Amino acid sequence: MFTHTDLAQLQSQSLRMQSWIRKETYSPEMEKTLRRFSSWEVGELIFGVNQSTLRGRMAADPSLPQGQVETDGRQRWYSLEEINEIRRRLRINRKSLMPYRPAGQRAVRAAIANFKGGAGKSTVALHFAHAAALAGYRVLAIDFDPQATLSHSMGLSDVAEEFTVWGVIARDLTRETERMNAGPVAAESGTALPRRTLPPAIVEMGLGDLRLADFVKPTCWPTIDIVPSCANAAFVEFASAQYRHLNPEWSFFAAVSRFLDGLPDDAYDLILFDCPPAIGYQSMNAVFAADMLYIPSGPGYWEYDSTTSFIGQLAEALEDLGRFGGAVPAGTIGLPKAFSDVRFLLTRFEPGNDLHVAMQGAFRRVFGDRMAEHPIEMTRAVEQSGRFLSSIYEIDYRDMTRETWRRARTSFDRAYEEFIGHVHDVWTNMEARP
Repeated sequence: MFTHTDLAQLQSQSLRMQSWIRKETYSPEMEKTLRRFSSWEVGELIFGVNQSTLRGRMAADPSLPQGQVETDGRQRWYSLEEINEIRRRLRINRKSLMPYRPAGQRAVRAAIANFKGGAGKSTVALHFAHAAALAGYRVLAIDFDPQATLSHSMGLSDVAEEFTVWGVIARDLTRETERMNAGPVAAESGTALPRRTLPPAIVEMGLGDLRLADFVKPTCWPTIDIVPSCANAAFVEFASAQYRHLNPEWSFFAAVSRFLDGLPDDAYDLILFDCPPAIGYQSMNAVFAADMLYIPSGPGYWEYDSTTSFIGQLAEALEDLGRFGGAVPAGTIGLPKAFSDVRFLLTRFEPGNDLHVAMQGAFRRVFGDRMAEHPIEMTRAVEQSGRFLSSIYEIDYRDMTRETWRRARTSFDRAYEEFIGHVHDVWTNMEARP
């Protein structure tokens, strides 16, 4: 017989192995660090200019960051901070190297979501975040998944649960209850709202006094921050059900949306949500706050079946939320919930696999132009990046054959370029915040 004590012992053993893996993967200080990027990568892969052209421009202006030179003098290596300074200061053929970002607009929010575990949600979120950072964007990632794969891949593991999405939700409950108790009348009936009293266990945590910045943690990427997750945050579904009972008028589904509304519009360019493989309080907060819904799926029948179930149940859940009515305060995103864009993305795709090709055709016949044109291919480099909690952008191409590395990067580059094109479209159609 196995009890909770036995399970706790198994977890303890696993945590010791986790510590060993971190020592093997990260720096001796147990911190994840970001590698430097070669002048070849900076020129041709990041800025999209000829390497010799970039070298000539760099030599002509010694005040620009010159990177670190290899002992043989053949290659220079640049930090991301140096790359961004070059991006800000240098123009090639009178063209800025800065990415497209419309003035006066807030960050675009994209939720990476699906039912099925292993569909590639965390992998897609990680690679899109890193690709966007290399393109010059400032990114906020929000890890809604108690498995915390994205958080661990970003180098965060020792996270207290009050600084996860659960803390954001509990803080919102406290603040919204205080606001309701201070209000004179209900919005629809004109009658006094019943005063809601939260138990001391919630109030005394002091989450209502936390600043927005207290939930946002830096990563080893200087332009990527994260609201992390942790295993202990798994109880958020149970806690949220209790919170709704404590205050039935609380619009729980808008807690994260209200949190993001409090950030300055120019704090970030892109906000990415890594959703759990379920429809619950966390995932509903994610999809409600999102402008875009990106749905990754493996290329098999069962993944197709799961994706079909996911969009059906999500539709029912959003319909249920719509019954709250427009009078419910839900931040800047109103009801009924509408996405600016919805896309489906195939992951772990093998172009030489007849079944995968057939399923790709089935996806396209059903979802039409909602289907991303460029799937993410399964390669040895992608498998290796998953084992070492890193993206292909973090792996040094010298650690494998350049062709293997380049093939994997090209797959993610194409998927990202398609994704960021849709982000630009959302910006174009987004109404400026009043």
